[in-house]
Amino acid sequence: MKSIKLNSILKFCGKRTLLSLAFVLTSFFSFSQVTTEVDTTKIRIGEQINYKINVEADSTALVVFPEGQTFMPLEAVEATEIDTTKKKANFLLSRIYKLTQFDSGSYTIPQQKIIIGDKSFLTDSLRIDVNTVVVDTTKQKLYDIKPIIEVEEQSDFNWIALLIALGAILLVAFLLYWFIWRKKPLTEEEEIALLPPYDRAKLALKKLDESQYLMRSEVKDFYSELTFIIRKYLDEKVYDRALESTTDELVTRLQLLKEGNQVPLSKETIANIESILKRADLVKFAKSAPDTALAEMDKATIDKEIDHVKESLPEPSEEEKLLDQQYKEEQERKKKRKKVILTIAISLFLIVATFVGFGIKYGFKYVKDTIIGHESKELLEGNWVESAYGFPPVWIETPKVLKRVELEVPEVDDEKMKVSTFMYGTLLDVFSVTVNNITLTVPQQQAPGQQGQKNEESTFDLLKMSEETIKLLEAQGVTDIIVKNDKIITPNGAEGLKTFGTMSIKMPNTENKVKANYMFAFFANKNVAQQIMVTWPVDDEYADEMVNRIVDSIELNPDEAVEEEK
Repeated sequence: MKSIKLNSILKFCGKRTLLSLAFVLTSFFSFSQVTTEVDTTKIRIGEQINYKINVEADSTALVVFPEGQTFMPLEAVEATEIDTTKKKANFLLSRIYKLTQFDSGSYTIPQQKIIIGDKSFLTDSLRIDVNTVVVDTTKQKLYDIKPIIEVEEQSDFNWIALLIALGAILLVAFLLYWFIWRKKPLTEEEEIALLPPYDRAKLALKKLDESQYLMRSEVKDFYSELTFIIRKYLDEKVYDRALESTTDELVTRLQLLKEGNQVPLSKETIANIESILKRADLVKFAKSAPDTALAEMDKATIDKEIDHVKESLPEPSEEEKLLDQQYKEEQERKKKRKKVILTIAISLFLIVATFVGFGIKYGFKYVKDTIIGHESKELLEGNWVESAYGFPPVWIETPKVLKRVELEVPEVDDEKMKVSTFMYGTLLDVFSVTVNNITLTVPQQQAPGQQGQKNEESTFDLLKMSEETIKLLEAQGVTDIIVKNDKIITPNGAEGLKTFGTMSIKMPNTENKVKANYMFAFFANKNVAQQIMVTWPVDDEYADEMVNRIVDSIELNPDEAVEEEK
């Protein structure tokens, strides 16, 4: 009974205090008045209401209206420009907010804070009913569900680079084929060299006859060519040192071969060859000048003796033919092996030269990672996605689209807040990006006695959120966490808390730990908290560049920021 009386007294005193404070504020700021009005308190799902705030203030006072999503659980769709009207010595400032809700039910627009000069004022809360749309299913036409539209996924593959690489490879292959592997047309000298010794000697005599040495009285040149023809033929078919032997040595060798029954040459053939060779020696060394007719006769004799030598030589046996064939095949293999070695050497040289050239220009690590492949590099150079996640939206640019993940929220908290999570990768993947949106469905109400305070107490304590996130990591087995805190400001001016540092992640089913970096960004207003979490490997310059790009892209209200800049 005493406690009930005490509570009644406290309530009564509290009311008197509030009335006294309101009287003082009204008398002291008699020139300031804040009112609100709505066009309706009952809407259907998706319809909008016009919530208008009117402020009457002195012409010298600075008035700040609410910004952003401060009307939760209703969503602010649009805020008009502030309308200013002169009213006697004061100004009447008005601003209309278009609000909506897509779930049926009864909702309360929370108190809104308006700052006039250096003082804060709170509006009254307002109840809004959102009704469902009644549909008569007996009259409403029903249609089949439209099929899913298949969208061709855009590939990250660089076709231009592939075409350039294939073009370079084809060019090198063509050059190697043209200069090394192509069967080139034989020159006249090469075709003659492929002829048998007998045919080659006969062809040489025919060319000597066409040379007109004797008509020009060039006897020395004539006999030099003539003796070379017979010596070359004997060198290839009879005695393999005929070219380097003197006349006497060659004749002696021919006689020994005849006497040994190795080459059945006639005495007349040996004598004719000896006679012509000695006459040629006199012409070359003693400057003898035989008659042209004798020279023609000597050429005819050599022609005939070549036939006699060919006839006296035995036909090659099957074994000799086989050996000759094997020799030719071996020569072909050597020639082919030489081409292969040359091709490999040129290819290796071009590869090394290309690697060194690009390494000097772009860096050897970059070239190596391009050839071998690097996961972070592929993500960095792929097609990035800029999108908004959650509501109020968090605009962020990431290497891949973040996918919505349904997290289990305790029933007690589920009634008070809505949590939406979007992720790419997990903590075990080392590189991961997560965006969390936490919206209070039961907004915090501020006591009337706080109206005169300049700073409004925030619903979310960002530092406490950071500490709870670190504890959650420790509960998942993360160790060696180094924590640093700093302020973060997005490109469009939103301020928040940045927690960053390094940590060790234990891999599953092993005792191995992976060193990783982390960065958590926390933002909050009265009823909404937004969290961006990024983890990435240490000593990975590609991942560092990705994280810098991700952080620089974070925006909370990009449309409003653009309007402010304008």
